[in-house]
Amino acid sequence: MSTQIDIAPGSLSLAEQAYRTIRDRLIMLDIAPGEPINEGRIAEELGFGRTPVREALKRLETDHLVASFPRRGTFATTVDITELAAISEVRQLLEPLAARKAALNTNESIRAELREVAESLLSLDGARARRELMEYDLEVHRLIYRAAGNHHLQEPLIRLDNLATRIWCMVLDRLPAVEEHIVEHHRLIQAILDGDADRAEALAADHVSHFEDMVRAAL
Repeated sequence: MSTQIDIAPGSLSLAEQAYRTIRDRLIMLDIAPGEPINEGRIAEELGFGRTPVREALKRLETDHLVASFPRRGTFATTVDITELAAISEVRQLLEPLAARKAALNTNESIRAELREVAESLLSLDGARARRELMEYDLEVHRLIYRAAGNHHLQEPLIRLDNLATRIWCMVLDRLPAVEEHIVEHHRLIQAILDGDADRAEALAADHVSHFEDMVRAAL
């Protein structure tokens, strides 16, 4: 499934491209928790020099997705399921705020992206691979955060959602169909498009609660 949520790769620096690529591999557990990060191999795979990869890894350490140890190297962080409550606690405060601000955003460009995503959510097919659905879920969240129009709010929400998605990936094989959780975004985005800040705020809070309940039920 393709959307216009992310900035075109060609407009990004090599360091930013490396950061996004490695970040999403870590989130989706393509790089397994605890796995050593081979800087040279990743640079070769991406077709970049080592400098952009090194810069990306420094940012990913701030995101708590990798950890570096003197004389040992850099490793993907473990996924601590006990962190779910702490992550959800902060998301419960910030996600509703982002939804409220997105509902008050009248920028037509961002609203066009939201309308496109709202339409595509209605055609989600349960036959799609779960990985594709989860990648789409990440993109939808990132769009809503961007629609809030405040990068001081957007950046921590992306980090928290990344960590929550890693936990989701850990229990994915124990979950029933995940498309229902993703389709919940349609009502949220429609409230944002309607400019109904109160409803958007409430739906965002419900969505975070539902996510936590869904993951806990699988544990």
